[in-house]
Amino acid sequence: MTIAGSIILIMLGAILTWAVEFDLAGLDINVVGVVLMLGGLVGLGFGLYRIRVARRAVGPIDEPVHRHEIYEEPQARRTTVYEDRRHYDEPPL
Repeated sequence: MTIAGSIILIMLGAILTWAVEFDLAGLDINVVGVVLMLGGLVGLGFGLYRIRVARRAVGPIDEPVHRHEIYEEPQARRTTVYEDRRHYDEPPL
């Protein structure tokens, strides 16, 4: 469950608990709202835990980092020369 999904469950549960006054036979809407809020809180905690573990698991720190930066000279650019061949003996239009 993602963090956004958990927040949506918490909001939906809060709406059902405190804003809805509807009665169904054999179903208490307030209890359903509380259950949704608790499920959202559990999902939010799990999502935050997953983010924390993923950020921590980078790799072993004991290994030295060897960087080999290789710089190569860029190849010379080819330039294209365009010739403008005009014949001035033609009459202008």
